[in-house]
Amino acid sequence: MKKSKLILALALALAAMNFLFIQPLLAEIKLPAILSSDMVLQRNTTAVLWGWANANERISIETSWQTGIIETMADTNGNWRAEIKTTNSKEPQVISIRSMSSEISLENVLFGEVWLCSGQSNMEQSLRGFLGEPTYGANKAIANSYNPNLRLFTVERSASKTPLDDVERYRAWQSATPNNVADFSAIAYFYGQQLQEILDCPVGIIHTSWGGSRAQAWISKEVLSAFEDINLDDTDMTQRTNHIPTALYNAMINPLIPFTIRGVLWYQGESNRLEPDYYKTIFPAMVQDWRTRWGIGDFPFYYVQIAPFYYGEHSEAYQTVENSAFIREVQLQCLDLIPNSGIAITMDIGSKYSIHPPKKKEVADRLLFNALHQTYGYKDVAYSAPVYESLEVKDSGVILKFKNAERGLYTYEELTGFEIAGHDKVFYPARASIVDRRYVFVTSDKVTEPVAVRYAWRNWINGTLFNTNLLPASSFRTDDWDDATRSEN
Repeated sequence: MKKSKLILALALALAAMNFLFIQPLLAEIKLPAILSSDMVLQRNTTAVLWGWANANERISIETSWQTGIIETMADTNGNWRAEIKTTNSKEPQVISIRSMSSEISLENVLFGEVWLCSGQSNMEQSLRGFLGEPTYGANKAIANSYNPNLRLFTVERSASKTPLDDVERYRAWQSATPNNVADFSAIAYFYGQQLQEILDCPVGIIHTSWGGSRAQAWISKEVLSAFEDINLDDTDMTQRTNHIPTALYNAMINPLIPFTIRGVLWYQGESNRLEPDYYKTIFPAMVQDWRTRWGIGDFPFYYVQIAPFYYGEHSEAYQTVENSAFIREVQLQCLDLIPNSGIAITMDIGSKYSIHPPKKKEVADRLLFNALHQTYGYKDVAYSAPVYESLEVKDSGVILKFKNAERGLYTYEELTGFEIAGHDKVFYPARASIVDRRYVFVTSDKVTEPVAVRYAWRNWINGTLFNTNLLPASSFRTDDWDDATRSEN
């Protein structure tokens, strides 16, 4: 009897083991980190839900705002994707995702405006600021930050040699409160907080940036390979990680696609300032790369021109790339190369000895003006700074004309930072004044037959030329000389 019971037990055990080997293990549905409770989905559009499950597993999705069930199926690799229509409702919503083996409930989901904010340290700088480098107005902003209709998601610094499906390190979606905004991007927060109040709808801000990063790190291998050779096989990912081509795109952008966004805010360029001509090529390529991969058209892309700064031993550089006026010039020119774009000029809010200017709200304001006018239809909100258009030589001087100055030009005290040159291509300090409230007249006793003018053409300077909307002009030159010099007298 004992022997037969033992044989039966062994047979049952073997059968169970056999069943385990034959029967596939049921895995729970998994979602990317960006899809969770408390998130904001772009309103009035088609949003994408995606994730992972067993191969060929059926997935059903129910939402609180629509009737019926959305059915989809994982492919042979376990990847699944579904599209849902969002509305303009301001009420919190619920999304239920089910399979044979599991169920996920996403609660307190809002519909609103979703913006992705990226770049290097000036985007990364939090309300708390960096060591010895404050963010003006931060304490009051933190104290008044409670807002259940402003949601924040942060991708922490990470890098990868290959594109990742999900972010490795992050701070999940959460409503803005004094307990969590202090360490969030100051520009992203100021932008999102004001946008939420003006539009009176929920706003979601995704922050993904890394201080000191080069643009090459944020571009996919497929696109960047058209401009340079990319082989990361033997690359030490711990060394100058934020300069490694494609590494930040792989870990900090790719996992966010295809989460539907309204647009992007970008603040970067300092780490590419010594290669302005190349930046003029790869920056527009990066924007097109992101737009192509998101697959939602030419979404708005608003970016910040780097601010004047004292670059130490290179502070007096003039006709070399050590002069940051060249990268600022390229950033301005990129407006014509990137469709549906806008720029925030910062000539008047730099900090001579800090590459992280403390006036982050002013930067956010200028990005906001772009979005309000160009994206949201607030046509009476001015967003464009004056841009040099043409010159006329007259009375031994030069008259400069500007676009985006329909209501005239302005200076708080007096115009400074202008230089003038003749055919010898030597620039001398010049006197400048606003004439007829809309033109700038530039002259110098040293140049009797002028042909060219430059403005703020140096690393550190405080911009003095504005339009009557108090938006500052970029540094500019009327020439394209590569052999100009500056007079020492």
